[in-house]
Amino acid sequence: MYAIIATGGKQYKVSEGDIIKVEKLDVEAGNTVIFDKVIAVSNDSLKVGDAVANATVTATVMEQGRGKKVIVYKYKRKTGYHKKNGHRQAYTQVKIDKINA
Repeated sequence: MYAIIATGGKQYKVSEGDIIKVEKLDVEAGNTVIFDKVIAVSNDSLKVGDAVANATVTATVMEQGRGKKVIVYKYKRKTGYHKKNGHRQAYTQVKIDKINA
């Protein structure tokens, strides 16, 4: 059984027991989060639309973290302009506990 959920502007295909990294959620480690934007659920057949209007996915927050550093380098030739920046994207690691469909 799997479900497709939407969070943080992205969509994830999840099953029970999966560990995924999603965009940062304002929840502390150890707490439970409920994803209510379920797009599709598949047990043996795929259900979408009104068939999954009341479906939810329950997950436990494992940790808050930041990803690897990405270097952003801006450069314009012949003018002596260059700027180096770094960025680390914040994420929340969650473990999928139950798919309620």
